[in-house]
Amino acid sequence: MKMPHAQQIGWANSARKHGRGLSLAVTLGSALFLAGTGIASAKQYTVAYMAPSLNISYWQWVGYGVKKEAHKLGMKYVEYNAENSPGRQMANVRAAITRGVDAIVIGPVSSTSVPPILALLKQHKIPISFAGIGPPAGSKDFTSSVTANNLDTGRAEGHFVCKLAKERGGNKVGMLSLPQDRENAQKYLRGAKESFKKDGCDLVQVIQTHGLTVREAVNETNDLLTAHPDIKAIYGMYDEAGTGAAKVLETRNLIGKIGVATADGSPTTIRLLRQNKIQGVFLQEAVGQGIVGTQQDHNALTGKPVKKYIPLTEPLVTADKIDSKAVQEKIGRVYPPSAGSY
Repeated sequence: MKMPHAQQIGWANSARKHGRGLSLAVTLGSALFLAGTGIASAKQYTVAYMAPSLNISYWQWVGYGVKKEAHKLGMKYVEYNAENSPGRQMANVRAAITRGVDAIVIGPVSSTSVPPILALLKQHKIPISFAGIGPPAGSKDFTSSVTANNLDTGRAEGHFVCKLAKERGGNKVGMLSLPQDRENAQKYLRGAKESFKKDGCDLVQVIQTHGLTVREAVNETNDLLTAHPDIKAIYGMYDEAGTGAAKVLETRNLIGKIGVATADGSPTTIRLLRQNKIQGVFLQEAVGQGIVGTQQDHNALTGKPVKKYIPLTEPLVTADKIDSKAVQEKIGRVYPPSAGSY
């Protein structure tokens, strides 16, 4: 029942007279109002997304997943861009702590840049989940690591690429690799080498990216073909690698003569797959990693069970499977509708 205005003033004055102060009266009045309306007072958590570089579409899509799940869970969302700098990354973490964020989802610049971040967040008891790139081996002080099943995918893509090479009359393959200071890249490479050895293919060269751009991948593919003109297939470890390789093969009139497979997936590589300029894409859930990482952080904040390691599968998609219902649903967790068609 609403208290008359004069009675409210009298109650507040009485509270002051007894040494409780006006603030107590207002607080009690607010509590009574909330109780009378049935509104519960609850903390709204804030999750910070730490991207290694927001110039890369993959990390934009992870952020989309974090933001989407944060909205679903009633959390506030903020984001930070490390611009591929470990120093900037640490500065972002400190800024987030000062801002008072409750949880962090991070795609780190590198796995080797992670330990001081974990030590700092442990002091402040802030949950942190990894997306895409996990912490270095032996790390313990984190909530969850949500990545692709990189080792198994490395094996599967290695097997597929070797098959492409042999179908084209050879066994020599080249690789456009992610930076090998990332634990996911190390697992991809280890898995691929296992398959190449088992299937009888020769990995003649591995070229690591620095900026993950299509332009860089074009230059590296040209370098690869100049040094090894007899390769019959190219293993792309990231989306832009597949796009760059396809561009070069088209320019050199080598489409179909050299096979290409890549990981991740984007509107561009899905289109190239439909055109048979790329023969296979191993889909990685960029959006899904952001969603699951945010879920795990929220579980940690609310006392629910968390899962330390969550390796999401990367299924192989070929042109003849692209329009199946299962594949279309999977692509919806790779990139958002706003990025382009599926």
